Amino acid sequence: MRRLLRAAAAAAVAMVVCAPAAAQDYPTRSITLIVPYPAGGGVDALARVVAEKFSVALGQQVVVDNRAGGSALVGTRAVIKSPPDGYTLFLGHTGSIAINPNLYTNAGFDPRKDFAPIGLIASMQVVLLAHPSFPASTIGEVVVVAKQSGAQLNIGTPPAGTGGYLTAELFKSVTGIDATIIPFKGTAQLMNDLLGNHVPIAFGVLPPALGNLQAGTLRAIAVLGPTRFSLLPDVPTANESGLPGFESVLHYGLLAPASTPRPIIERLNGALRALVGSEEAKQRILAEGGEPLTSTPEEYAKDIDNEERKWGTLVRKLNLKIE
Repeated sequence: MRRLLRAAAAAAVAMVVCAPAAAQDYPTRSITLIVPYPAGGGVDALARVVAEKFSVALGQQVVVDNRAGGSALVGTRAVIKSPPDGYTLFLGHTGSIAINPNLYTNAGFDPRKDFAPIGLIASMQVVLLAHPSFPASTIGEVVVVAKQSGAQLNIGTPPAGTGGYLTAELFKSVTGIDATIIPFKGTAQLMNDLLGNHVPIAFGVLPPALGNLQAGTLRAIAVLGPTRFSLLPDVPTANESGLPGFESVLHYGLLAPASTPRPIIERLNGALRALVGSEEAKQRILAEGGEPLTSTPEEYAKDIDNEERKWGTLVRKLNLKIE
């Protein structure tokens, strides 16, 4: 028995000694950054910025893995089942971290227990987009058209569980319209159908739409942040455009599986804050339609808590639930 106890104690000491050493050497091989959506959306755009800069800062290749499916649940579950060693990271955002656990009856994860927050990266406003032929130029006019069209008006959104989808549901609720919401599997598919006028309007983030907005092949009717966006200075907020108080802003951040060693989290947070704080990265994030954000792991944990409560309250208010 004494020998067993001594062996157990020695093993415990070895784990305590080896963990900081392993963290000090980290990383020694490539890192996988899981994005729970197809390529081409707002989450993917930020992941590409992080992966490129992290590869240089950490001295190891950071590979983006688009693990789409189940409205982000497939990728999210894959992360929490991964070893907590710093070699599998997650580009999370309001939809995957705060909305899904409330919207799905069996999301399969708890954002407060199953992740180790690393830090915030950016925020992005949801935008009301339209095909150029759509006969409305303000939110007030959209409501008029929607009430005349009823369920025949189709509103496109990214997958159920995203901020764009929930914003469309909220829009229907506060305006009293009877439009049909069509969630797409990914933002790229949504943009294709919007460009083809298969859906005349859509709620989504800016990155996939910016080029078409600048080319005039799509229109932005309103941005849904508290202020106008610098790249679209002529596009009013919803508050200015006929729907006071209607806002939808999504937060994006980097996470690891729960129990990832604290020294690794601190190493990654330091690299992330340096990245987001650099002038080059700030301009890249702005060019992708985001506003740069930085935080400590604790501040990001508090942000996740606040976002989960805010969006969870909205899901329950709208009586939304997906099996």
